[in-house]
Amino acid sequence: MENHRQHQQKLSDGGEVRYMQKFRLYETYSKFYMIGRDKSRTYWKVLKIDRLEPSELNISEDSTVFSETESSDILRRIHEGNKPTGGLKFVTTCYGIIGFIKFLGPYYMLLITKRKKIGTICGHNIYAITKSQMITVPHIIMLSKMAYSNDENRYKKLLCSVDLTRDFFFSYSYHIMHSLQKNLSANNPPGLLPYETLFVWNEYLTRGIRNTLQNTSWTVALVHGFFKQVEFSISDRKIILTIIARRSRHFAGTRYLKRGVNEKGRVANDVETEQIVFADAHDGDPMQISSAVQIRGSIPLFWSQEASPLNMKPDIILSKKDQKFEATQLHFENLVKRYGNPIVILNLIKTREKKPRETILGVEFANAVRFINKNCGEIHLRFFDWDLHQHSRCKATDVLTKLRRVAADALKLTGIFYCHVTRRLGGSIEYSNSVNCVDEHSTAKQANSNKANVDEDRVAKDCLHVDESVDYIIEPLMFQSGVLRTNCIDCLDRTNVAQYAYGLAALGHQLETLGFFESSNIDLDDPIAMEIMALYESMGDTLALQYGGSGAHNKIFSEKKGQWKAATQSQEYIRSFQRYYSNTYLDGNKQKAINLFLGHFQPQQGKPALWELDSDQYCTVGKHGPSSVDSNVRSTIRRSLSDGSILCENDTTIRSMEHINCQHSGKSDQHSLLEVSPDIRICGSDVCHCRQIYSGEFEDPVEDHICYDEHGNAYDCSDVLDVDWPSSSANSCEEETLERSTFISSKNISNELRAEKTGCTRQSESCTKIRRRGQIEVQLNKDTKFTKSFGRWVNHEDGGCFWSKDC
Repeated sequence: MENHRQHQQKLSDGGEVRYMQKFRLYETYSKFYMIGRDKSRTYWKVLKIDRLEPSELNISEDSTVFSETESSDILRRIHEGNKPTGGLKFVTTCYGIIGFIKFLGPYYMLLITKRKKIGTICGHNIYAITKSQMITVPHIIMLSKMAYSNDENRYKKLLCSVDLTRDFFFSYSYHIMHSLQKNLSANNPPGLLPYETLFVWNEYLTRGIRNTLQNTSWTVALVHGFFKQVEFSISDRKIILTIIARRSRHFAGTRYLKRGVNEKGRVANDVETEQIVFADAHDGDPMQISSAVQIRGSIPLFWSQEASPLNMKPDIILSKKDQKFEATQLHFENLVKRYGNPIVILNLIKTREKKPRETILGVEFANAVRFINKNCGEIHLRFFDWDLHQHSRCKATDVLTKLRRVAADALKLTGIFYCHVTRRLGGSIEYSNSVNCVDEHSTAKQANSNKANVDEDRVAKDCLHVDESVDYIIEPLMFQSGVLRTNCIDCLDRTNVAQYAYGLAALGHQLETLGFFESSNIDLDDPIAMEIMALYESMGDTLALQYGGSGAHNKIFSEKKGQWKAATQSQEYIRSFQRYYSNTYLDGNKQKAINLFLGHFQPQQGKPALWELDSDQYCTVGKHGPSSVDSNVRSTIRRSLSDGSILCENDTTIRSMEHINCQHSGKSDQHSLLEVSPDIRICGSDVCHCRQIYSGEFEDPVEDHICYDEHGNAYDCSDVLDVDWPSSSANSCEEETLERSTFISSKNISNELRAEKTGCTRQSESCTKIRRRGQIEVQLNKDTKFTKSFGRWVNHEDGGCFWSKDC
């Protein structure tokens, strides 16, 4: 017992932070009791949830840290005290709370009941969900008729269609929602996970319990996207390569229902991809870690496409409501705050078409970039226009070789992150709120040279967890400032090929920096290149399923691997039909489920149901839908446009937790667990999300555009984008497939787009004329055109959203 007292005193004095990783849920007639513990079984806490409130969420946490024996004694006493009403019953073992949600009746609790380890970053385990469970919070006798209504059951079924066992991942101790550079440079309070970042998908679901308890000990922060980790050897040394793709929860959705940008500058299909290389210590050398970050996202203009059962390739509708490109500018301001300058834009869409479709967006995008560069001095945009569709007519090796030149130039502009990790024996890991591993201003000044002389030891607080008996010292040597932003039309197929080329170029720089290679060039036929190609191909399929409803079109990858051309073409046709079927018939419900899960729509009695609304315009940023926020979630959350920053920022999203009161609370505290109607603590102050604007100085002059000729050589376009230049960027095989299998072709545009090098002005009206198409009223008869078996066959590659067995 005395050792336990000393352990409690250590925690109260600011010692190491314990992360609870395993929980047991019990129930009585009036309460749920959750017992949580850390991995070493030395840190036990108790959470209490009231079950006598039919439509309110009352949660309280005992501030005492218990031992295993004390927690068992508490459960025994609760059972004895509740014997007249059935005693204490075990419900389930779980590994964290996903969140709480309310539709029209009671609250529901979402739990992780099974997990699996999928990787490790700096000694921190990364997990995926293998089984989840939804539990009704109020006791059955407290439920009203509304809890059994058809609408309530429909909402439950819709929420359960979000498959949490697919492409969601989390960590208890590592901020997986942040990049490695952000984690080693941010001043995050120990023990608190930053849920407010744009990559945490259950931010809304956990908001109530986080605001009430003012900590994140009981919940897990779920990131949606892709995670894969592989090991390989170079010169008998083990290298760990990790690819992480993080999908933004802002403006999230499906292919035709979420396009372009919204009023707050958030774009559809916004994904951050991070590539981490880790080399363990060898022959007295320190551990070495490097990372490179790139992003993809829809063209940041107001544009749309409407899915139609009669047209596999709908018209592109470009809105003219943002004449001054304000939303586009907000988007790039967001990126600068997240990643710094410069923002390197790799635009892969077509630059020549007989009937303008993509070129309409291409010219308008170029106009927007030019306008922003001339009118906003704080944003440095570099524009690479590279038509992948045109280049894909060449051999795959030639295409990838040219793309690597583009990637190499982007790397010169942004750099990579690289640091040494050494350890000092004789102490435990230190946690300090005052330590910044990487100084913000030193990052800005030294990012261009990618070298820094660190004057003092940098203590890794919470970032490195390899050995709890050792201090870890971070010595940053290189920083990434700026980011490569790649887009095509869907940001799926062509974008994934370009991201692979960038990833391969970055890997060469990373291995050269770590001392494994003498040159940064990796041959395309090298086994390492084929290994990373498999990773990016897998990532592309995963992201395409999530956004587009089918696997990605991988014509270039297939050709590079020497696959049979006929088999590749057959696969491309099948995936085109799968994508068409999903976009036309399945994406509506999938979008509704996403909006419900993310809290964009909150059901309310007397208001239209989610399925009764024609669109999801209720999801406009800054509004909470047709319902008011629950009282336990009433704190106003102020978000800036900047989330998930790679640069050092102050982004405390939840009020700092008080030091744990480790003095034994005595009988009064334990008896309080037996009370039927305890008081709950409500956060009285608003949760403030503050950020510092990155204001680094850059010596390099800003170029508006950098173009590439058909041989992949760079030349300066000055202020003019040459859209007649013969290069391209379509989804290669996908575009050809769709053109041959379109039921009703797009309407002709009266005047074909023409833009001369010296004639294109900032005003897009002088370059393009768009004729909007009429609404197609003819509906496809699904019973006659498509059988149920065909639908099941087409949908065998799901989009990551289907009925969960556990709900």
